[in-house]
Amino acid sequence: MTLPEDALTDFIEQTMAHGSKSFARAARLFDAPTRRSALELYAWCRHCDDVIDGQTLGHDTQSMSAEERARCLDALRADTLRALSNAPVEHPAFEALRRVAARHAIPARYPLELIEGFAMDVEGHTYRTREDVLLYCYHVAGVVGVMMAHIMGVRDPETLQRAADLGIAFQLTNICRDVMEDAAHGRVYLPTDWLAEHQLTRDNLTDPAQRQNVHDIARRLLAEAEPYYASAHIGIRQLPYRSAWAIATAHSVYRGIGVKLLAGGPEAWNTRITTSRRRKLVYVAQSALRAGVAVCARPLPTPQREPLWSREAAA
Repeated sequence: MTLPEDALTDFIEQTMAHGSKSFARAARLFDAPTRRSALELYAWCRHCDDVIDGQTLGHDTQSMSAEERARCLDALRADTLRALSNAPVEHPAFEALRRVAARHAIPARYPLELIEGFAMDVEGHTYRTREDVLLYCYHVAGVVGVMMAHIMGVRDPETLQRAADLGIAFQLTNICRDVMEDAAHGRVYLPTDWLAEHQLTRDNLTDPAQRQNVHDIARRLLAEAEPYYASAHIGIRQLPYRSAWAIATAHSVYRGIGVKLLAGGPEAWNTRITTSRRRKLVYVAQSALRAGVAVCARPLPTPQREPLWSREAAA
């Protein structure tokens, strides 16, 4: 398929505008070529996530059987492989992937690892331990961080690992924010070992009487995210200024969601936990300074990454 340039542009812009208000603000801070590539990558990721969850741009979940989801997964994998081999594709999301992967020489390993993360959802994995949850976070978000780093010109392994750390931190935050919604759809990403310590199960996780126990576990998981946020912040210094500004803003927005959840206590889930437009503008301004300081620190030796979990170490 030869998709007209303006049609693809409209598709990726609409996907970002309606799919992620948290990342959309930060994405505007990239220089134009980087923003274009970031939107192409996001459009493919969003499409795959929607197909697996039976959603439209992250909303309006439709019921799907296990067999239907398995067929969708197989189709996503096949179309992704076609895009990565630079073969013609039908859907604009895969055309977006084909272009961005070719433009930035993104190794096929990373898009395929993201597909494996979706497979974990389709197969109904149980996440018994903290390490199990971190592996899931790597597959569905850490690899996205690595692909974004490629788009921003990063190739050194240390910085790529810190990019994965940011994706992991984002996903840990998302798990805590969405725990009630996920549980209502039969998905539980909190470590079951931790749940057992509070006599929690899949069946009683959404019970209002258990909110304090769930909040205690969310607080513990958000504490796990903190060293990954810290590691990622150090990696920002290796980026061009505009990219550093955008990533520092996304860093603040997502971490701020966790801060808001903690401050809200067990009642935080009574409404959707979001970041106000005013607060996002504050993060944009603060991140401009943070990015400048980080980039100016580039001549200094980069601190060694703390012994955090990593995909390579866990393999």
